[in-house]
Amino acid sequence: MIQKTYSTILLCLVLVCSGLAQSSLSTERLDRYDAYFQKEIDEGRLPGVVTLVYKNGEKVHESTLGYSDLTAKTPTRSDQIFYIQSMTKPIITAAFMMLYEEGHFFLNDPLHKYLPEFKDAMVAKDVKLGSVGGLEPVKSPITIAQLMSHTAGFSHGLGSSKVDEEVIRGLYQTQHKDIASRVAAYAKLPLYAQPGTQWYYSASPDILARLIEVFSGQTTAEFLQQRLFNPLGMKDTGYNLSEEQAKRMTVLHSYDDDGKLTKAPRQTTTSGNTVFAGANALFSTAQDYSLFARMMLNGGELNGRRYLSSKTVELMAMNQSKDLFQDPGKGFGFGFAVVDDLADTKSLGSEGTFYWSGAYCTYFFIDPKEDMVAIFMTQVAPFSSYYENKFRQMVYQAIE
Repeated sequence: MIQKTYSTILLCLVLVCSGLAQSSLSTERLDRYDAYFQKEIDEGRLPGVVTLVYKNGEKVHESTLGYSDLTAKTPTRSDQIFYIQSMTKPIITAAFMMLYEEGHFFLNDPLHKYLPEFKDAMVAKDVKLGSVGGLEPVKSPITIAQLMSHTAGFSHGLGSSKVDEEVIRGLYQTQHKDIASRVAAYAKLPLYAQPGTQWYYSASPDILARLIEVFSGQTTAEFLQQRLFNPLGMKDTGYNLSEEQAKRMTVLHSYDDDGKLTKAPRQTTTSGNTVFAGANALFSTAQDYSLFARMMLNGGELNGRRYLSSKTVELMAMNQSKDLFQDPGKGFGFGFAVVDDLADTKSLGSEGTFYWSGAYCTYFFIDPKEDMVAIFMTQVAPFSSYYENKFRQMVYQAIE
């Protein structure tokens, strides 16, 4: 008996030391997770959700709750398609880093080396006044690395300043035939800050999408399809949907003047899209996105095929913005935010987790320490980080 006990203890020690002892998710606590989101749906705060958790290489939980169309009471299904908005950014960044691995550029290269229209980039002297308040030249060239970490000085047009207003008009309220046209317009707009001095959320991944075309000789859509979507098996991810896929598209919901959840007056166009953007614009499913996330979790490899070097993924998941990213306990890498001081976050999780979200309240995170990826999909505007934080909380409380 003593020998058997000793052997068991020894085996446990070996497993822990080798990293093979893995935590699991409690079935009982996952019921709590589902009950929480079902309550939010029942009380009219969410229309419906698809959530997916992979842990230790296995699908351990999947929820399809509520409705894809609240008005028609169409039940949510697991292959529901969502407009993932800024969850496009990590995909574009990963694709762009594939070209880095082929030697097309250095990370500290100036952007104007490849897109000369950015050589004379100008910065607003006062963001509240925008262009009319005067412009000054950049003090240092915009670099490729800064594009991926949102420290290049660009804006996304989401704030309340005059610079933001100019950007939203120039990029999204102006018709562009392709990404080259949009990026050419971006080059003429004022920067929000001097390159390298501030973290400001931007549409700079659109510039990455344009650079993919410059380096590869393909459209961004073609490159993504050939190099990522087809080999990964992401069959429902792209810039346009087929007629069959469009039938599985989730309705966008918003809130009326009384705060009631309803069908948004403007729905996402699912076909005929020609601006193959990097800042937004992809459609996907929870299952498709999990394939991309699991590849990144595995250090650039999935199902025996390597997409990125493990060293590249390691670099992408490091804080590249120093102390410029202001969310406590977190930094920003290349295409992803990253948790680098868990105590400072005042939330459940793991240091080294990298993640992002989309404007219609879609979220995902990748946790290498727990060998876990988790995806949350709904379709609600405006954006709120509330359910992003609640989703993370409900996943982590289920870990045993």
